[in-house]
Amino acid sequence: MAYSVNKCDVWVAEIDDRPGGLADKLDGLAQAGASLEFVISRRAPDKPGKGVVFLTPVRGAKQTRAANEAGFNTTSRIHSVRVSGPDRQGLGVKMTRALADAGLNLRGVSGAAVGRQSVAYFGFDSAEDATSAMKILKKTLK
Repeated sequence: MAYSVNKCDVWVAEIDDRPGGLADKLDGLAQAGASLEFVISRRAPDKPGKGVVFLTPVRGAKQTRAANEAGFNTTSRIHSVRVSGPDRQGLGVKMTRALADAGLNLRGVSGAAVGRQSVAYFGFDSAEDATSAMKILKKTLK
């Protein structure tokens, strides 16, 4: 099975650091039919009582409207590349080494393996770096 390497929009919103803060943000998206593949949330150490949530994907006008109403926006500071395909021992180091050897600095990485499948999201500081990363990762994962 081949690997899929694509750019993806990351949506971000501030949340209240309290029980239900995240659920409140996700509720409208669920009602709009969103099937989220990736959600990561954490406290904001520089803003007591607040946190941040990152997620993807948001598809179509109905989900976009729900995301905007919940306070989500796409961010111009994070340019993400999604890689999915078969899980293999050493896959993470293979990808990160190829990016490092090309001189690309990662803003962040999140990944998971479930069964025999894997998915990873690579964050970059510029659209140009994300485009370069896509080319490198496609070549590396042939």
